[in-house]
Amino acid sequence: MEALPELYTIFQGEVATVTEYGAFIKIPGCRRQGLVHRTHMSSCRVDKPSEIVDVGDKVWVKLIGKEMKDGKVKLSLSMKVVNQGTGKDLDPNNVSLDQDERKKRTFRDYTSQKITLEAVLNTVCKKCGCKGHFAKECFMQPGGTKYSLIPEEEEEEVTAAGCEREKKPNMAEESSRKRKK
Repeated sequence: MEALPELYTIFQGEVATVTEYGAFIKIPGCRRQGLVHRTHMSSCRVDKPSEIVDVGDKVWVKLIGKEMKDGKVKLSLSMKVVNQGTGKDLDPNNVSLDQDERKKRTFRDYTSQKITLEAVLNTVCKKCGCKGHFAKECFMQPGGTKYSLIPEEEEEEVTAAGCEREKKPNMAEESSRKRKK
C-alpha cells in the first residue's frame, strides 16, 4: 500500500480533472488523487470550479479527511485554508474545518410528530374580550371554536368587590340629589 500523507498536512499538487462539484488533485509521491470539493476551493461561494482552476494548475492543498468506502480510500482536500501564494496554513488549529463539519449535520424530519399543548394562551381576544384564545378562533365567529371559560377564584372576588363599589357611589349620588331638591 502506498504511503499517504498524514491528516492536516499541506502539500502542492497538480489539478488532474475538474468536475462540476470540484477538482481532483494528484498527490505528489503516490498515484492517488484527492478531491477538493467546490465548498473548499475558496472562502467565497464557488458555482463553477472551472472558473477557479484548470487542468495542470499547481495548487496548495491541505488533507482534511480520509475515508474508507467500498474498500477504497477517499481523500478530501481543501484549498481555502491554505495561502495559495506561499503554502502557509491559514487554519493551523483546524477551527474553520470543525465549523464546516458542524454545518453538515443531518436534518431530522419532525413533521410526522404531533405537538400537543396543555396550556392556556396568555392572551385576550379582540372580538369578545375573553382570555385564552385569538380573535380568529373566537367562538363568537360563525364556525369558530367553542370554549367554556372557568373563572378563577381571585377574579370572582375582584369582580364582586368591583360591583359593590359601583353600587355605593350610586346610592351616595341619589341621596345628594334628594338633598338638593
